[in-house]
Amino acid sequence: MTPPWARRTLAAGTLLLMTRGWYGRAMRVVVSEFMSLDGVVQAPGGPQEDTTGGFQRGGWSLPFFDPEVMGPVIAEIAERSEALLQGRRTYQISAAAWPSRGGDPFADWINATQKYVVSDSLSEQELPWGPAELIRGGALVDAVSELRKRPGGDIYIYGSLSVVRTLLVAKLVDELILMIEPITLGGGKTLFPSDGEARRFELLSAVTARTGVQVCRYRPA
Repeated sequence: MTPPWARRTLAAGTLLLMTRGWYGRAMRVVVSEFMSLDGVVQAPGGPQEDTTGGFQRGGWSLPFFDPEVMGPVIAEIAERSEALLQGRRTYQISAAAWPSRGGDPFADWINATQKYVVSDSLSEQELPWGPAELIRGGALVDAVSELRKRPGGDIYIYGSLSVVRTLLVAKLVDELILMIEPITLGGGKTLFPSDGEARRFELLSAVTARTGVQVCRYRPA
């Protein structure tokens, strides 16, 4: 039996693959994160985004956004992507923010695209921002492994730190885009697993924004 996260409408899917230039290309997992110089990735977008651990620096990345350099990077990610993969917190924050926005290509894309939500507490009925399907935490690695075998666009992850860490450990991240910002935060959640393992990456490109942000693309070496 085909699990819920793997359902596809064949005719629509084939048409999308052909029109977006994805036909014959396997799906990839692409992660993008805003990161401080001291490696913090917690709550870059707003004061109440994630206050776990008493974090009080939410929204720290906003002054460093350069639309001329960083905007096209995000637009390219959307153009290449077929689906979002998100943890519960990131999904709920995004579901509260994006449906009321529209009229620009990225907002229209993110509202319409397929979402896969990783959660052990939510139900399918608690996914109002659709189209959305639920993946239980214990099924994450198998689900993503199966998706990566299929032809299609990229699977885009932002935020969702526990999801990213799990996929890094499982060697299922194909590209990592870090927007490294000229600020230290003195504490907060970091991106990479603290499991004693060394993981090498190859730098694909690096661009400097006028705000001092380094936009670096990596792939596993």
